[in-house]
Amino acid sequence: MSKNNIYGPDLYKRNQHGLLENASYVFNEDGSVDWRSMIKDEYLYPNKDWFEYRKKPVPESIEGLKDNQLLIMLGGIKSLAKLRGFKSVKFNTENVSNGYVKASCTIEWLSNYESNNTSITYEDSANATLDNTSSFASKFLETIACNRAFVRCVRNFLNVHIVGADEIDKSKGANNAKSFEYDSAESTNVALTPSAMLEKAAREKTGSDSFDNFKTVLRDFWKQEQYRNEEIKNWDSFSDIPAKECRKLLVLVKKL
Repeated sequence: MSKNNIYGPDLYKRNQHGLLENASYVFNEDGSVDWRSMIKDEYLYPNKDWFEYRKKPVPESIEGLKDNQLLIMLGGIKSLAKLRGFKSVKFNTENVSNGYVKASCTIEWLSNYESNNTSITYEDSANATLDNTSSFASKFLETIACNRAFVRCVRNFLNVHIVGADEIDKSKGANNAKSFEYDSAESTNVALTPSAMLEKAAREKTGSDSFDNFKTVLRDFWKQEQYRNEEIKNWDSFSDIPAKECRKLLVLVKKL
C-alpha cells in the first residue's frame, strides 16, 4: 500500500467534537465555529454588479471588501460543506409552470459539538425561471435551481452571509419582456408599496434575489442590535412585513 493511500483517509478523521483533526478552525466568541472565516480566498471574488451599479471601479482583489460586496463560487460552498461534514444531500424539484422550476435541498449534517453531538437535517429552497437566468442557463433550469438551493442550504445553515455566485440573477433583463407582461399602471402602483421598495433596495444593496437571502441581512441587523422584531420568524416574504417595519428596514438597508 502506498503512502498516499495511508495518508488520504487520515485527512478526514474527526475528533470527539466532530471537527477534522487536520484542519485549523476559527471560532466565534460564543464558541461556535466561524464558518465564514473558513472559506478560502480562492473561492471569493468581487461582486461586479455591486460596484458597477454604484458607478465604482471593480476591485482587482477581495482585500478589504465587505461580505455584501463579495460572491462565493460553488466550489467554495462544496468545500465548506465537506469541511462541516454531511451524511447525505437530497434534492426535490417541481416544475411550477412553464419556465419556472422550484428546487429544495435537504442536507443531513454529521453530528458535532455545535449540534449537541447529534446529526441534524436542514432544508432550503430556491427557484430558477426564464426571468432570473441567462439565455444559456435557461435551458437548464432544474440544474440551476438545484445549485441555488444547495448553496442556500449550506450557507444559511452555517451562517455565511456572502451570496453565492449561482444565486445571482444573471438575466440582465434579457428575458423579462419575453416572459411576463404587466399592466403599466399596475406595475407602477406595486413599485410604490413599502414592501416592494424594500425588496428593490435589498436586491440592489445586498445582492439578495429572494426573501431567504434577505433573512441573512435581518440576522445581521439583529446581532448588531440595529433592528429586532420578534415577528421576523413569521415573515415568509417581503409582503408579510408591515409597512411601518418596511420603512424602518429601508433606512438601514440603504446605509449598507
